Amino acid sequence: MAYLGRGWKATAYFTGGIVISIAQLWLFGVPSAAVFGYFLILAWRLIGLLHGYRAAKMMPADTVFPWYSRWYSLALFFLIAPFALAMLVRSFAFQPFTIPSSSMLPNLRSGDYMFAQKYAYGYSRYSLPYGLGPERRIFGHGPERGDVVMFRTPMDSKVDYVKRVVGLPGDRIQMRSGVLYLNGTAVVREPAGDLTYQSVTVQAFKETLPSGRSYAIVEQVDNARGDNTREFVVPDGHYFVLGDNRDNSLDSRFDMGFIPDDNIYAKAAIVLFNSQDGSRQMSWIQ
Repeated sequence: MAYLGRGWKATAYFTGGIVISIAQLWLFGVPSAAVFGYFLILAWRLIGLLHGYRAAKMMPADTVFPWYSRWYSLALFFLIAPFALAMLVRSFAFQPFTIPSSSMLPNLRSGDYMFAQKYAYGYSRYSLPYGLGPERRIFGHGPERGDVVMFRTPMDSKVDYVKRVVGLPGDRIQMRSGVLYLNGTAVVREPAGDLTYQSVTVQAFKETLPSGRSYAIVEQVDNARGDNTREFVVPDGHYFVLGDNRDNSLDSRFDMGFIPDDNIYAKAAIVLFNSQDGSRQMSWIQ
């Protein structure tokens, strides 16, 4: 349509394709509807093909084409511009991630495809690719207790990590027999049944922070290596993070240590689907 000089129709087809692609991602998380998503996008392309063919046949031979119907204009609009837009969205709004491990069970599973909000905490060094963001956070604030965050560690600035923030600057954090203690007080932990994942059965609990915010965690035993720790005092400008799978997570209890504020760059927001488990439904991350 753009080549034929039908700018508005080209824009409508382009926009419709983006909307259908987003809907396809949504439907992909529902096995019974996933095939329908593929048929939907195929039908949209066939409609555009037939419409374009019909419009081309009906055009007079002496038609004067507008400037944007040239090949270089089409390349700019439909190749370079979408790529630039995708990079802007990825850098400033939403970034996709695939979860590689089960350290955040039961809320995130290995193979989960999720989006994180880049704007939730403003922008810092790792908000932009290759660590080209500002050295100090701008246009925002750090995370709150209970947030699931994306970050880089001082030891490994090339790898993305996802954990839950449980300690703010100045907090005292300790684990005693698997129970999280915050500033000397045990965080409420209620049994929530058993969970079987990849042939391993673990105990699920509902953990509730003093603010009233709740989320699920899992444990196999209450005397694992990270279930009894010294008391950690979170320094200024840093955070203490834990994995929700408490017996299978390398986090602030171990060599990872405290996470600098400027290394946290996104808030985990939504799981779209799981590449390994077709029954995974789209869900917001608690």
